[in-house]
Amino acid sequence: MDYIFNTLSNLLQQTALLSMTGGNILMILVACVFLYLAIAKGFEPLLLVPIAFGMLLVNIYPDIMLAPENSKNGVGGLLHYFYVLDEWSILPSLIFMGVGAQTDFGPLIANPKSFLLGAAAQFGIYAAYLIAILMGFNDKAAAAISIIGGADGPTSIFLAGKLQQTEYLGPIAVAAYSYMALVPIIQPPIMKMFTTEEERKIKMGQLRPVSKFEKILFPIIVTIVVCLILPTTAPLVGMLMLGNLFKESGVVKQLTETAANAMMYIVVILLGTSVGATTSAEAFLKVTTIKIVILGLIAFAFGTWAGVVFGKLLCKATGGKVNPLIGSAGVSAVPMAARVSQKVGSEADPTNFLLMHAMGPNVAGVIGTAVAAGTFMAIFGVK
Repeated sequence: MDYIFNTLSNLLQQTALLSMTGGNILMILVACVFLYLAIAKGFEPLLLVPIAFGMLLVNIYPDIMLAPENSKNGVGGLLHYFYVLDEWSILPSLIFMGVGAQTDFGPLIANPKSFLLGAAAQFGIYAAYLIAILMGFNDKAAAAISIIGGADGPTSIFLAGKLQQTEYLGPIAVAAYSYMALVPIIQPPIMKMFTTEEERKIKMGQLRPVSKFEKILFPIIVTIVVCLILPTTAPLVGMLMLGNLFKESGVVKQLTETAANAMMYIVVILLGTSVGATTSAEAFLKVTTIKIVILGLIAFAFGTWAGVVFGKLLCKATGGKVNPLIGSAGVSAVPMAARVSQKVGSEADPTNFLLMHAMGPNVAGVIGTAVAAGTFMAIFGVK
């Protein structure tokens, strides 16, 4: 009888029920909300499902993120090894290769002024950096947090790892990906607030055709120019442009398909679950998390505002040929931000088609956010 009692007692001790805290329960509920938003509402399911599931797992079984040096048998938890690839900046760089293989830079090549709009939208990053310092974060932490303003999860993870701010990686990544998913909710009110009805109705002329030669030359030139000026951007910009060269060259279709599909989705699974697993109750439920979420929202809002305002300046400078709405697409949430520009424009005039024009600043924003990250790395002497 004692044997049975001891066996049952040991089994009970092995369950997660006895070690569960109120914080763990709260984080499990948050994970379930994220899963609901991803599955039922369609908010960035490819990102939110693995992130939410990683969050769920780590708050039920914390040892899934256990480091080998803290383990009795010297073997770490499964998601710890996924997370190491985040810390080494491998997964964010591979994500950029996949994005490059899926991206058409034609609208940007056809309208180089889009570079200016993509650059203007990065203003939110630097504004958030200054505010973060005023809120008490050190300079490196402020830089890592401010990149959220680019609405670019991989770059946020990349910079947090490079600046050794991994203690903030979970909140930073969750905030960045959450704001990427919430682009259709956050941006329209700001866009409408700072544009007039007449400006939103502006129709832009058709973009010129872009030759295959230009599309092949573009990733090569961007890599040479950007990486010569800011070598620290090579892992992100280099992989982005390599993926795009795969696509545009037309001679490595197998590599293009692998980078844009199979590899991309495998990396998303590894990246999403490991990022979600950094959100244990002990690490996530802190005042700093609230500050990071607020700073991310400020950065994103400022970036949207700056893009729209610069779009208004270009509108004036070109005699009304540029619709200011495309400026908001300068944040690097591709292609959601461009779709939002199209949606807000079509609400003012159903015959207005801005999507391709907005894709120019949108893809420029991807490069701009990577350059912003490289700038911070250069400032702090990180290679």
